[in-house]
Amino acid sequence: MDAPQPLHFIDEPITVEFDIPPAREKSPPCPDRFTWRGELYQVETVLAEWSDFTRRGRAARNMRPSHATVAAGRGSLGVGRFFFRIRTPAGQIFDLYYDRAPKDALQRKGEWCIYQELAEK
Repeated sequence: MDAPQPLHFIDEPITVEFDIPPAREKSPPCPDRFTWRGELYQVETVLAEWSDFTRRGRAARNMRPSHATVAAGRGSLGVGRFFFRIRTPAGQIFDLYYDRAPKDALQRKGEWCIYQELAEK
């Protein structure tokens, strides 16, 4: 089977639900379901998962190169995204991600987003 191809770029916040709350909020597993634009989607299958600990913008310039190399492999405080490619019972394929970056002093836990919808080739 060929890899799914991007269908729609979305990159919008979502609300997620877990049957069992994650042990570590900043390194969560894939959610069991999510709400996007008022509609609830069940996660039937996790097709893939990966992480990206790339430091961007100002965060990319505030660390010694030797420390940046280590941080790129395991992340550092408030840096990194955890991605999940999922399939719904209706057959839709989405990429979701959890962004560990705090948005401000009041929203320090990061944010879940739906990144894109994909289609089977």
